[in-house]
Amino acid sequence: MENKPNLPSELVTEIERYVREISVVIKRKGREILSEFPITPPQFTALLWLNEQGDMTIGELSQKMFLACSTMTDLVDRMEKNDVVERVRDERDRRVVRIHLLAKGTSIIMEVLEARQKYLSEMLSHLPQEEVEGIAKHLATLHHEMHQ
Repeated sequence: MENKPNLPSELVTEIERYVREISVVIKRKGREILSEFPITPPQFTALLWLNEQGDMTIGELSQKMFLACSTMTDLVDRMEKNDVVERVRDERDRRVVRIHLLAKGTSIIMEVLEARQKYLSEMLSHLPQEEVEGIAKHLATLHHEMHQ
């Protein structure tokens, strides 16, 4: 790893505050958008994991979401009643039950993400395109650094 000079603490503090405050606004707006759909924020997070990772067991999903298996079971029960997921037996091991994302769940994900992106697009529309491109580039760099 390359040895870099220390960044001024005021600058790091300012960046952390902006990232935290942006996160809060995005979460709040996300909850507003979700209020128009028949799912809760934790259910939406579960749908996103299933969409990204494919079928998962309750245990795998509960680990991803940092929830107890019993809490995850209740969450999946409610999602199954809403026809956004279904439990399916693993074809290789019939003892294993996986949670499978249904078309209605995928549709909700797409609609919610579209609404979130529309909101963000409205916020960014007041900035010059070069600035928006710069924000995207810098956020991608920060994301990459955090996932190394």
